[in-house]
Amino acid sequence: MEISTTRSQELKTKPGDDRLGFGSIFTDYMFNMDYDPQNGWHNPRIEPYSPFVMDPATMFLHYGQGVFEGLKAYRTESGQIQLFRPRENISRLNRSCRRLCIPEIDEKFALDAMKKLIELEKDWVPAAPETSLYIRPTVIATDPFLGVRASNTYRYFIILSPVGAYYPEGFNPIKILVTSDYVRAVRGGIGEAKTPGNYAASLLAGEEAHKAGYTQVLWLDGVEQKYLEEVGSMNIFFVIGDEIVTPELNGSILPGITRKSVIELAKHWNEKVSERKITIDELMQAHADDSLKEVFGAGTAAVISPVGHIKYGEREITVNDNQTGPVAMKYYRAITNIQYGKAEDPLGWIEVVT
Repeated sequence: MEISTTRSQELKTKPGDDRLGFGSIFTDYMFNMDYDPQNGWHNPRIEPYSPFVMDPATMFLHYGQGVFEGLKAYRTESGQIQLFRPRENISRLNRSCRRLCIPEIDEKFALDAMKKLIELEKDWVPAAPETSLYIRPTVIATDPFLGVRASNTYRYFIILSPVGAYYPEGFNPIKILVTSDYVRAVRGGIGEAKTPGNYAASLLAGEEAHKAGYTQVLWLDGVEQKYLEEVGSMNIFFVIGDEIVTPELNGSILPGITRKSVIELAKHWNEKVSERKITIDELMQAHADDSLKEVFGAGTAAVISPVGHIKYGEREITVNDNQTGPVAMKYYRAITNIQYGKAEDPLGWIEVVT
């Protein structure tokens, strides 16, 4: 398929790199592509960023049939623009599509289209340290129909947003709250898909955590409510003794790209890492016997986020004296140095855009 480009008659004023937040500024152009049973995915186009006109009965609005991804483009010191493991994101998008009964997208074409859009918008990729261009590919169901079934038509779109450093005040440990009042997902549900419903399910617990002074929620499994799963926007890792432990993927945990990168780096460095079930009781016991050395989250937005406090019930524990530990720092520096072209890419994760 040929990608057409419609130029904007008036471009936006780009903000300075010191004025970037997260997810509130958008670039001049977006990518759009449509699907119907007769034509499959068709009419790929880059056009000026603009609102959608949607029928009030659009199925996505009523039944939530949609999926999305999140990744970033980085500008290196030499000015090169590059992506970090975009093939993994596109592959995960298609896994989410299969779970939500959405037609899959050709992965090579999806990557080519993403690169073409970013190349057109290359001046929007910020250059200041720890800034980047956030990329949001999304698919939504577009049939105007009030009935519970999979849609016949879809829109695939990509929007871009320059974002600032995730830690404007420094790389400091956060506080997380373990909730037993709510569950986010259960095995056999849609917890492993990146779909809006998973985030809607997390909002109330997240609001209550924020009011209590905690940054995010650490979820327990939805059946027995004793196995640790993931944090609101991150996967979670525990350094217990000489081992790095993360909850195993079980159908209700999102398979994070940064999570996978930490595991693969650990194996590359011959460090002890395991994916297994871990209970909240085991975590508390590890803290009690001083074998819990560090806790950190891993996700696209923050890359690595050290955890200094964890509260469960009436008990709150402090991890590593509320200091960023050497393991979290090591992985943060290793991954970000690869992303920004400051270090060798030993595992072939970088895709050059321009």
